[in-house]
Amino acid sequence: MKNKKIIISGGGTGGHIFPAISIANAIMEMENNTEILFVGAKGKIEMEKVPTAGYKIKGLPIRGIERKFTFSNIIVLFNLFISIIKSYLIIKKFKPDAVIGVGGYASAPVVYVASLLKIPTLLQEQNSFAGVTNKLLSKKAKKICVAYDNMDKFFSVEKIVKTGNPVREILYKSEINKKEAYKYFDINENKKTVLILGGSGGAKSINEAVINKLDLIKDSNFQFIWQTGKYYYDISKKAIENKDINNLKIFDFINKMEYAYSVTDLVISRAGAGTISELCIVSKASILVPSPNVADDHQTKNAIALLNNNAAILIKDEDAFENLIPKAIELIKDEELIEKLNANISKMAIKDSDKLIAKEIFNLLT
Repeated sequence: MKNKKIIISGGGTGGHIFPAISIANAIMEMENNTEILFVGAKGKIEMEKVPTAGYKIKGLPIRGIERKFTFSNIIVLFNLFISIIKSYLIIKKFKPDAVIGVGGYASAPVVYVASLLKIPTLLQEQNSFAGVTNKLLSKKAKKICVAYDNMDKFFSVEKIVKTGNPVREILYKSEINKKEAYKYFDINENKKTVLILGGSGGAKSINEAVINKLDLIKDSNFQFIWQTGKYYYDISKKAIENKDINNLKIFDFINKMEYAYSVTDLVISRAGAGTISELCIVSKASILVPSPNVADDHQTKNAIALLNNNAAILIKDEDAFENLIPKAIELIKDEELIEKLNANISKMAIKDSDKLIAKEIFNLLT
């Protein structure tokens, strides 16, 4: 019996690529002789993180299209054409038995070409509101793995499987030593902690909201761990110089997120599907600030899905500058509400999503 070959396509952000790596790991746990090839976008996070996780990856020269007409969109369309050709060549050479699309720039051309070549495809739709690309690709897909209910608004009901979104395995597969975690961040284990996630790239409104209220943070009786994202790190670092703020720890990127969640009482974050799934798994109260710069405003719809279950607080992007940090300080004082949010978000967690998706792939191949 020949080894199975599977392509996992997509990426662009940590929210896409970390779940994709979890799916790959689950596939290898089930059948360790499977050959996996990732296809991502050149210059994006996957080109670094996938090889670190032990998998091969090919890069496509693809980028997202601007929603308004610009000259750069002509280049984007040209690169899309090139990416379709490259996807065809990759697929012809690798000869996969199945292709998984996890979303992000590189997912579309690979899944599209695979469907033309009659190779079974599976889509992972992370969000509560399906994007245009996945809606188009779903016509030929064999299965669509989703994280939310009522997705039959977008996809054929017979193709839908509710699996949840995979999260980084370390968040639920290992015991976290909290003393080590407090030491790692050099923070006080007797104080409440707010984790501010500016994203892997950087969330402008969240980072600016923090900079705007540094004095309020300094004067509070709480401590803050702040991930700025790489684009905002230097600006943010400069903003806190000479401020003598001892209760704020700043990072461009947090590698040990399991430590960060373990010491945290409240999370401030965008409302990307991957982050929300992690918050469900680790049962953390959160203030969500949906990004306005995403297709179909899907982050707001993700946040509303939690809001409807009394599982998170929502602050609009345009209100964050003045209201985000005051709201966080107000909320962390309310222990009863924090406990309620923790309990409600925990009910929305789906564990072992990576294994459920891997099983669906192998079902396609039987």
